[in-house]
Amino acid sequence: MSPHRFCVAPMMDLTDRHARYFLRVLSRRALLYTEMVTTGALIHGDTPRLLKFDPAEHPVAIQLGGSEPGALAQCATMAEDAGYAEVNLNVGCPSDRVQSGRFGACLMAEPELVAEGVAAMAAAVRVPVTVKTRIGIDRDDSIERLTRLVIAVHAAGCRTIIVHARNAWLDGLSPKENREVPPLRYAVVHQIKQAFPDLTIVINGGLTTLEDCRDHLRHVDGVMLGRAAYYNPWLLVGVDPALFGVDAPVTSREQAIERMAPYVEEQLANGAALTSITRHLIPLFLGQPGARRWRRALSEDARSRDAGIGLLMAAIAQTRAAAADAAAHELAAA
Repeated sequence: MSPHRFCVAPMMDLTDRHARYFLRVLSRRALLYTEMVTTGALIHGDTPRLLKFDPAEHPVAIQLGGSEPGALAQCATMAEDAGYAEVNLNVGCPSDRVQSGRFGACLMAEPELVAEGVAAMAAAVRVPVTVKTRIGIDRDDSIERLTRLVIAVHAAGCRTIIVHARNAWLDGLSPKENREVPPLRYAVVHQIKQAFPDLTIVINGGLTTLEDCRDHLRHVDGVMLGRAAYYNPWLLVGVDPALFGVDAPVTSREQAIERMAPYVEEQLANGAALTSITRHLIPLFLGQPGARRWRRALSEDARSRDAGIGLLMAAIAQTRAAAADAAAHELAAA
């Protein structure tokens, strides 16, 4: 069974190390990815902070943004030394900032350069080097560009390719619109798997349920969810039983928060702001009685200077009370 059978996508401003620790509480088997880190930031910036993660996050992969082979190899080595299980190259981000830096989706037009980067990283590290891409760029609906890229990176040593099943429109759309406007074409990703059966192909884009995942796993080796997993994190509790055949690590939302408590205390003791952690916990009670109270406590009350772990415990108690009130109301109405 592929370690990429279920993945949570790299998402800027979302999948930081606090979010990843929380998601790991909900699933032992999901493969987690960092936010994209550019080679320039990693080489010239606050390297320890950018590479830091908790060992409990494993399995965790780092996603790099860049195109210069030497810099990619240097950063891959740094990531391997830091303990990451995989190095992923971003060939799919469509933002203007990424294009101006000559990385992301615009690299689909330069498969040879991508292959040089992959080869340099593969020669420098022992962990897997993977690629995340789109199915095409702009309004070109052919499969040839993607096929050329797959052939090039495969020859360079890449054995796993994650494919977002939309084109990247490099002009006229924001990154958010690029996640929604270009049409989904899952059949293209399925075709790539048929054409390259020895590659691990992971499908991404528009997947929101475990039923979606199971459907696609009949055609590809793995699935990757992004915002659907982040904004409905309780979905991950079903991943281990449904897709890996093992028990879920927690059985209730309250238990998940209890598992988070020691980590929160440790991070607060090390100077982290409570809101930097609680912002990732807000969606946990999505659709549940008391969700509004939970959101208010974690978004507004957590900003208080004296807010600490007690706030989480109080928020849990309030949410339980709201759930009990809702159940009593339903019983009375019946």
